[in-house]
Amino acid sequence: MGILSVDVEDYFHVEAFADRVDRERWNEYPTRVDENTFRVLDLLDACSVQGTFFVLGWVAERNPGVIHEIARRGHEIGCHSYWHRRVFELTRDEFRQDTLRAKQSIENAAGVSVQGYRAPSFSVVKRSWWAFEILAECGFRYDSSVFPIHHDLYGFPEASRFPFRVDTPAGALVEFPMTTFRWLGSPNLPVGGGGYLRIFPFWLTRFGVRRALADRVPLVVYTHPWELEPDQPRIEGRFISRLRHYTNLGKTNGRLRSLLAMGRFSSFRDSGLIEALLQRR
Repeated sequence: MGILSVDVEDYFHVEAFADRVDRERWNEYPTRVDENTFRVLDLLDACSVQGTFFVLGWVAERNPGVIHEIARRGHEIGCHSYWHRRVFELTRDEFRQDTLRAKQSIENAAGVSVQGYRAPSFSVVKRSWWAFEILAECGFRYDSSVFPIHHDLYGFPEASRFPFRVDTPAGALVEFPMTTFRWLGSPNLPVGGGGYLRIFPFWLTRFGVRRALADRVPLVVYTHPWELEPDQPRIEGRFISRLRHYTNLGKTNGRLRSLLAMGRFSSFRDSGLIEALLQRR
């Protein structure tokens, strides 16, 4: 079983270029999110897959038509924050305000209730674990923001590799960690999405997916609309940022199709796991 997720943001929203692109100047950049989101939608139609689209609130306010189209095609709509700021850089009040603004903007655009959240840059880590209580306060039933790996920008390697219930004073919700695999006593290794799908050779992705499934770890695949546009506008930045963002953009479409052909994929909503884990005590 697999879950397909898409983080709906534009190429200039990414954390890799946050030190070069001022949020107050986002309106000055030519947007590509509509066209690229339709590329994702058409790919999923061709693969007969429905997934979860975590939408940036800023995008929903300015591009409501494409958000409505995502919902019209039967995909689940989730929340990806409003300003794409990492959770551990915010105060509790800042996080609450950002989340509520995003949720309202997305629901207004899509015409549906939003139940799931994904933090920018997988930034629910040990020091921002408090975010779960606020998500429960805001009416979310699940989250998919924890990546149990070591990384220079995010990661909580001690977290469970398996979906789990989180109890908070404001209520319970389910966490779906991003997929990892282990090999020959290695630490958790990432697989199945974003730069890992583009940069790793596909034989390694295939191997990692099979290892994860052998451990009964649900496969959570993720991508971004900008990853399907090789000729997107270029932004100058640090070498490591450019490497992570631009490497193998031309291979995303084919590799994502190959990955989706490895099993059955659905949205978080349709996975059947949310209710099962919320009912578990």
